[in-house]
Amino acid sequence: MTDVSPMSARARLRRMATWSRAVKLFQDFRVEQTDPDRFYGTMAADSVAQLACLADLRGAHVLDVGGGPGYWAEEFERAGAAYTPLDADVGELALHGRVPLPGTVIGDGQALPFRDEAFDLVYSSNVAEHVPDPWRMGDEMVRVCRPGGLIFYSYTLWYGPWGGHETAPWHFVNGRFAAERYTRRTGHPPKNVYGESLFPVTMAAGIRWARAHADAEVVDVIPRYLPAGLYWIGRVPVMREFITWNVALILRKR
Repeated sequence: MTDVSPMSARARLRRMATWSRAVKLFQDFRVEQTDPDRFYGTMAADSVAQLACLADLRGAHVLDVGGGPGYWAEEFERAGAAYTPLDADVGELALHGRVPLPGTVIGDGQALPFRDEAFDLVYSSNVAEHVPDPWRMGDEMVRVCRPGGLIFYSYTLWYGPWGGHETAPWHFVNGRFAAERYTRRTGHPPKNVYGESLFPVTMAAGIRWARAHADAEVVDVIPRYLPAGLYWIGRVPVMREFITWNVALILRKR
């Protein structure tokens, strides 16, 4: 994996973050349940394109923490990477009729079953909000990354419009209230249950963790889905928690 200098990486990420991209992503968010191939396909292609701004993926060994039902595998392999997915839930791997990939590892992101410095790039998208200790998971991601390798840690912010996932926007009142309201309205509990499989996580906490990490340096912190013209929001405390939606913490292993 050939790395890109931090300044060049930041510039490439911002060139990619156009208004038209943001509009397409938000349009596709709306069809996650009705057209999953479109939603996950768009997300996977966009993810790999972002990572390609940071490094040449050809020949890179990538760990995807929370790999899911295979859409990301197709894009990473198309980019020439060797791809290892890890997921804690066998059911997630077979979503939408897809077959779990050979070589998929079942395990806990908070205790990754891999040796130190095993991967060139460690990636996780929208998993941190589903584990009780996201910073322990972040530490594990850093641990299994080789020196000079990249960690791309992205998650949905609790105070953003989609923080409660299917229970949104009632999570703004209270997570438990939102889950109970959803159950009353639909007759079944939400997939993402507050306090069990959905936890409040903030951008401020992620930035503190990233900046304080002894074994990694921060390459960039970006509002992942917003256009570059709105990246300034990520520097404004409080406002960023509500508007950013999703943050990507990008680190390089020392």
